[in-house]
Amino acid sequence: MPLLEHHDCQQIAEILALMGEPSRLRILLLCYDQPYAVSEIAASLNLSLSLISHHLRLLRSMRILKTEKQGKQVIYSLHNEHICCILKDVIDHFLNEVGVE
Repeated sequence: MPLLEHHDCQQIAEILALMGEPSRLRILLLCYDQPYAVSEIAASLNLSLSLISHHLRLLRSMRILKTEKQGKQVIYSLHNEHICCILKDVIDHFLNEVGVE
């Protein structure tokens, strides 16, 4: 593993902090298997559209989520396989630690 510069470590910490906020983590887990429209995310998580939009903007700005326009709808999905792996590894770690297989 390479030794990273301080600035790089700061950016990685920011990504992990964004992913670690509970509402944003729920958004990421929802989008893990398939893309969703903003309204579908809000309805699924029982959160306001404005709050969801705020979280989505932050996640997109750090390239954790990506968007695709389908007509008038904006569809969100995980940015790439690296994000999927991070989520899967953290969940596997958690489940292993609490004794769930």
